[in-house]
Amino acid sequence: MRVLVVDDDEAIRTVLARGLEAEGFSVDCCIDGDSAVWEAIDGGYAAIVLDLLLPGRSGYKVCEALRAEGIATPILVLTAKSGELDQIDLLDAGADDFLTKPVSVAVIVARLRALIRRQGSMARNDVTRGLLRYDMTTRTTEIDGAPVALSGREDQLLRHLLLADGACLTRSELLELVWGPESGTDASIVDIYLRRLRAKLAPVAVENVRGLGYRILHR
Repeated sequence: MRVLVVDDDEAIRTVLARGLEAEGFSVDCCIDGDSAVWEAIDGGYAAIVLDLLLPGRSGYKVCEALRAEGIATPILVLTAKSGELDQIDLLDAGADDFLTKPVSVAVIVARLRALIRRQGSMARNDVTRGLLRYDMTTRTTEIDGAPVALSGREDQLLRHLLLADGACLTRSELLELVWGPESGTDASIVDIYLRRLRAKLAPVAVENVRGLGYRILHR
């Protein structure tokens, strides 16, 4: 399972990464809030360990941004604040759990495993298209029963194509739905991510209907 660790303190990042890897996790790290949002959206992580005080964008803002993007990845926040109002603010921002520093790696690992188990045990809300099965609740994808790892953007593209229920979505519509109306991103990025998505979903087809857009049919 892949975990993203976000902390601007190199010593803490190193300790967390080594401790989590020793428990069987695959760990990526970043040092500021802005890169945390990008990595979390694009990375397909099982969980995120997030420091509260970060350069660029605070842990509060990272949680809010990810939930606004539809990213349901469990977030465990590490904070030096222990006040009741601070805890309420964290949960309201979208955090799933928090621990007050200092805290041992063993406790962090236990909380992460609990969050990941809880995410995996949520009621399934399946959409099927031939060999494809997608769970709208847990955002997990399977092809012929085998799990498929999607990045955050790939997951969002697939989700919107499935919600369209066989209708076509144009490249412009997908750009706005997945990257946002104010992103300023070139529409060609949609083609890049669709190519990646097609490769991962094969033999289930993401069809390009000339003049209409993209769709996934029910067959």
